[in-house]
Amino acid sequence: MRSIFLEFLLAFVATAQSAAVPSSHVLHEKRDPASSKQWVRREKLASTEILPMRIGLKQRNLHRGHDFLMDNSHPDSANYGKHWTSSQIIDMFAPEQKSVDAVQEWLDGFGIGPRRVSRSQNKGWLAFDATTEAEESLLHTEYHHYEHRSLGHTTLACESYHLPKHIQEHVDYITPGIKLFASTKNRRNLKRGFAAGELSTCDEFITPACIRSLYNVPEIPEYAKTGPRVDNSMGVFEEGDFYSPKDLEKDLFFANFTPRIPRGTRPIPALIDGSDLHTDVLWAGGESNLDFQLAYPLIFPQNITLFQTDDRYYAATAGPRSGFFNTFLDGIDESYCKYSAFGETGDDSKLDPKYPDPMVWGFQGKTMCGVFKPTKVISISYGGQESDLPAYYQQRQCNEFMKLGLQGHSVFFASGDTGVAGAPRPLLGKDRCLGPNSTIFSPAWPNTCPYVTNVGATKVFPNRSVRDPESAVVDPPGHPWRVAYSSGGGFSNIYARPDYQKHAVSKYLRDHKPPYPCYESISNSSFDKHGGLFNRLGRAYPDVAANGDNIVVYINGEFQISGGTSASTPIFAFLINRINELHLNAGKSTVGFINPALYSHPEMLNDITNGTNPGCGTAGFSAAPGWDPVTGLGTPNFPKMVKLFMNLP
Repeated sequence: MRSIFLEFLLAFVATAQSAAVPSSHVLHEKRDPASSKQWVRREKLASTEILPMRIGLKQRNLHRGHDFLMDNSHPDSANYGKHWTSSQIIDMFAPEQKSVDAVQEWLDGFGIGPRRVSRSQNKGWLAFDATTEAEESLLHTEYHHYEHRSLGHTTLACESYHLPKHIQEHVDYITPGIKLFASTKNRRNLKRGFAAGELSTCDEFITPACIRSLYNVPEIPEYAKTGPRVDNSMGVFEEGDFYSPKDLEKDLFFANFTPRIPRGTRPIPALIDGSDLHTDVLWAGGESNLDFQLAYPLIFPQNITLFQTDDRYYAATAGPRSGFFNTFLDGIDESYCKYSAFGETGDDSKLDPKYPDPMVWGFQGKTMCGVFKPTKVISISYGGQESDLPAYYQQRQCNEFMKLGLQGHSVFFASGDTGVAGAPRPLLGKDRCLGPNSTIFSPAWPNTCPYVTNVGATKVFPNRSVRDPESAVVDPPGHPWRVAYSSGGGFSNIYARPDYQKHAVSKYLRDHKPPYPCYESISNSSFDKHGGLFNRLGRAYPDVAANGDNIVVYINGEFQISGGTSASTPIFAFLINRINELHLNAGKSTVGFINPALYSHPEMLNDITNGTNPGCGTAGFSAAPGWDPVTGLGTPNFPKMVKLFMNLP
């Protein structure tokens, strides 16, 4: 009887506390209405529903992360190439004990004692389960279901939440929180039909021979003479898309373009959280086939590691979850697994995949944490928009990329296929742009993170050869793709411009001033009130470019052409993997985070000066001499890149 009365009293207190925000509390996060126009708020969550709460603590020294990374990645630094260990990363950035103690004391006041709370491996998160009613009381908020207007996907979130004033300084952000998210793949639709040709047809069909000729890449890598290192496999991320071994086999792609690659050559599977390999040709995916058919001709006999994430159920619905990339980061870094409570380990049970999965073909194990060793080069052709997620969430994920860079890893992202806009809304076919009138340019995520390398797309002009300068991709609707395609690029609304690119970007803005008004603000929700279309202070992207149009692929046993920055990205990444092999064979470290070296030595790239990236009712930005927000610093000149990097420690 006493316990029943106590539960009633706690419930009454919780209801009273959530009714109004006391003066002791402050607003911690509030969603920008412009970022959620495609989401409809539905019914309120039941008060008894159990939610997993994760409190991200403010980590120490994150403000020094940029300097640490520049210290071991800038070619002029005495510490270039001296990469960190994972234990050094944890020790440097772990939150202060006073933050842990302050937050726990706050939770104690709500009956959430230390025995209910667990701490993540990287020491950055506190996690526990609680009812919706208890969490609403704790944060003075309300949780609702949200439905995406066009995709139909659902998630849960709140509009805003509050923290005690003395607690706010210790907390980064909290989930479930304000984030709503729908991701996209940066790949074009496929066009059927292809007649095999040689270099004379590279303006129509890009083959491995065309790529090698464009960027002066020897067909047989130098390391092929002695054999590649087994620990220098190239990493490729895939979600919800599967490569077809039969399309790679000797009688298909390899036989036509690289007969030296033997039958049976396949990537090393790193299958995360119940992901599967669908070997039937009917499962062949354009994204995965494109990645591997571009990769092997450039790096063989070096191998490729396939980081395939999530089981069939989650893979089939990949995209609307806020934890996109998180299961991958969990899988390669045990410390990144943020949530652990009551014997279960994993991510947000409402927004991220939840394992064990009770669905048919569901993965019956727990979320994998640190099971696979990350490769030193990772190519990722998926992403979304900055406006899809709150800044806190993106910054925390960005810090993981910074930590990977400190340990000598190079992470490449496709810059996007819709110019200065977001990907078109399904069914509506309209650009996704920002602001009340949908006119403000929409930067991509996680592309604007300063610690990744972005790759834009170029093409060979019609009736030109591989020896002529390339152009930025600008393909109007129907020529040849169903929808318009142009290389993604622009300026962040979250991240300030990093030091390594300040000179190059400032020069572009001064010498090739875009014909649009701009604003100056580092905030995902603070857009200019006077018609500015882009943030001239933000981290600029892309960093580099490579060919991404009219790429020949084999899909379902047929020749087709494909394209997108998802083609450009693996091309550039694979060349860095080849350079890593040369570095390692010379007794050097891997090249790690390459942006400082790229911007310090742009002469190792082919400058692209033609093309634009239209979107949001404008012609977008224009390519120009030097860096530009369409093709970055330019395309690879492999011999020059090898010479530069081999002259570094």
